[in-house]
Amino acid sequence: MDSTHRFGKYRVEREVLDELRLEEVTQRKILSDTDTSLTERFKDSLRCTVPKLKRSVMSSLPVLYWLPKYSVWDYGMPDLISGISVGIMHLPQGMAYALLASLPPVFGLYSSLYPTLIYFFFGTSRHISIGTFTVLSIMVGSVTERLAPDVDFLKMNGTNVTAEVDITARDSYRVQVAAATTVLGGLIQVLLGLVKFGFVGTYLSEPLVRAYTTAAAGHAVVAQLKYIFGVSPTRFSGPLSLVYTLKDVCSLLPQTHPPTVVVSVVSMVFLIAAKELNSFFSSKLPVPIPVELVTIVAGTLVSNYACLNTNYTISVVGEIPSGLSPPSVPDVSIVGEVMGDAFALAIVGYAISISLGKTFALKHGYKVDSNQELIALGLSNAVGGFFQCFSVCSSMSRSLIQETTGGKTQMAGLASALIVLVTILKLGPLFQELPKAVLAAIVFVNLKGMFKQHFDVITLWKHSKIDLVVWLVTWVSTLLLNLDLGLAASITFALLTVIFRTQMPTYSVLGNIPGTELYLDIETHREAREIPGVTIFRSSATVYFANAELYLEALKQKSGLDIGKMIIYKRRQEAKQKRRERRAERRAKRQAKRERRAQRGAVQPPCAPVFSVEEEAGWGDTRMDENVTGNVDEGWTERENGTVFVIPTSPRAPDSPCRWEYLKGGAPDSTSLGWMSDLQDGDTTTLGSSSEDTLSRDLERVSLGSLGKWTWDIHSIVLDLSTANFIDTVAIKTIKNIFQDFSEIDVDIYISGCQASVVEQLELGNFFSESITKRHLFASVHDAVLYCQDHRGATSFPTFEPSVDMHSSTKL
Repeated sequence: MDSTHRFGKYRVEREVLDELRLEEVTQRKILSDTDTSLTERFKDSLRCTVPKLKRSVMSSLPVLYWLPKYSVWDYGMPDLISGISVGIMHLPQGMAYALLASLPPVFGLYSSLYPTLIYFFFGTSRHISIGTFTVLSIMVGSVTERLAPDVDFLKMNGTNVTAEVDITARDSYRVQVAAATTVLGGLIQVLLGLVKFGFVGTYLSEPLVRAYTTAAAGHAVVAQLKYIFGVSPTRFSGPLSLVYTLKDVCSLLPQTHPPTVVVSVVSMVFLIAAKELNSFFSSKLPVPIPVELVTIVAGTLVSNYACLNTNYTISVVGEIPSGLSPPSVPDVSIVGEVMGDAFALAIVGYAISISLGKTFALKHGYKVDSNQELIALGLSNAVGGFFQCFSVCSSMSRSLIQETTGGKTQMAGLASALIVLVTILKLGPLFQELPKAVLAAIVFVNLKGMFKQHFDVITLWKHSKIDLVVWLVTWVSTLLLNLDLGLAASITFALLTVIFRTQMPTYSVLGNIPGTELYLDIETHREAREIPGVTIFRSSATVYFANAELYLEALKQKSGLDIGKMIIYKRRQEAKQKRRERRAERRAKRQAKRERRAQRGAVQPPCAPVFSVEEEAGWGDTRMDENVTGNVDEGWTERENGTVFVIPTSPRAPDSPCRWEYLKGGAPDSTSLGWMSDLQDGDTTTLGSSSEDTLSRDLERVSLGSLGKWTWDIHSIVLDLSTANFIDTVAIKTIKNIFQDFSEIDVDIYISGCQASVVEQLELGNFFSESITKRHLFASVHDAVLYCQDHRGATSFPTFEPSVDMHSSTKL
């Protein structure tokens, strides 16, 4: 059906498409474009061809895509300079973050070597630096100290009653715990990547991740206090462990080791001053000064020549074995105990890496594959775990250095791995006299950026209160419940905020912008005009089981039709109509008897029984409901001339004639109505009205008007479901009830803007029937409005002044 429609000065010449017509058009196109059967397409998907194999290999090993195109002339020198800069940062950070993981420093160097080499082959980001990271190191440290506490490795000191910790045995078992956790976390990441579950990181919003890392920085500070003050606090685990540890450290402050504090303060002052100078002269320096490396070298030299360990009992790194250790299988028996920690490590590490990777990819104009990144990071952890590495991810500080120093590809990561390899093979033993307080100071200073994230509270207060609440809940829960439980509580709360926002969406009635096909909220856009007789209702969120009831209530409120009361009233009138019919039959029988008596000379009574005008009008029972007629809309007297109620009064004397009382523009007195209701068998007479139909219609309007809406103002309701991306069985039942209920009061319901998936779900939910067909579905709101105007717009409200000039003519 081709139609020409005019909205003001805007002329529309196109076919009005409902769902059935749209399916016919698309089905013809699908049939014309389909040349192969489903079986042939399935066989084709399983058929192995050379191009398909090449694409599969390229996607699994991205290095095969970019390495053959690598230009040594263009990228060689920038990648080399960047790799050396990042490699120099790997050395101090690897050893320092190993202390956070409660492992010997050399294992931090291992974690900076093997995962970087694996990511070189499988990663898709060109700029991130894989290796040790603060948050993951703290999470690993919480696992190692929980499963391998110092009290489990006490040994008697000769004949003395005092016991000492067997550091060698303790560290050996902690390495096994960290390796097992890392391998399991890596396997989880690989599995999630293979099943295309890369979007899991999107559930960690930016406010959540920033709050989580900020709280983790607090855990890192508390974990390093024992190295800063030279004390040995008790290690606590579980909820509130941070509070207990901090309380224990404060109680041990009188036992502070002054030489250790001096080394810590001097190192922090030097690091902060050097970093500020580095930042001030960053525009003039081609490569940032390796402040951490300078601090480590200076601390090692001072400690070695001043014999700080021997003369002042300052704790140092100790023995660092040279060379690489052979791979070994982690202890499988502890896998069950670290399952939850491994999953948390996998999710947090991936979220941090993919966020950094996408940031650099957007800046430099290339694409990062989320699923492949998950596989690459998982393989880096899984393979690294066999070489006694602990969990790794991308580091923000090292990635920024790799990008700002001109790094173009992961060849920079390969160069940094070579720097770490040389250090492990030849230079490792030189750092044996390095004080642990220096490494703790490096951790402290590097956490400055994370502590600055506390200013997010001010920013979020101005922009989004909900994101602020997510930030605060994440921060508090992570500090108090520890890193694993804090992450679970944070994700749960973030998802609850989404549920709350979808459960309490914004409901609006749409109006047309004159001269266009646009439909906007009439409350927020003054230029939008409501379509006469048509209510266009839209929810800002998907309709599903949590908000289906609210959707129905909002529809009643916005349309002004209290469908429940109106249906109750209608059914009550139907019951009254049946009673009137029965009374009419009894009156007919009595009338026949009177006629027969009259024929036999019977005398007529002086005054006939009195009855009410409502029965003759066909409106209701003689007993009028107080909820229906007791609160008649006062505005009715302004819209019409009012309603004439004819009420018979009691005669003063038995032989006196009956008197009639006329009430205009209001409801009858309740006592009079009660007196009228007793006359069950009276006849009906119409007085004060020129037509029975007119009076019946007036009385019905008064009754419905008391319910809050004039029924002739709305003849169609359009439900705009363009915001719905799914629909469940509860919502389907709710919408089906809307169709059925509104049809009882002669109001048509139509649906517009449904996505194809939503239409399919409606079909599966048995939504369509003989009364509800796809003719009620339209591709757009405009199509639905045009159909309503063509179908009922011309006769439904002749006295209503339209706000938009809408007329349509149809060409067959």
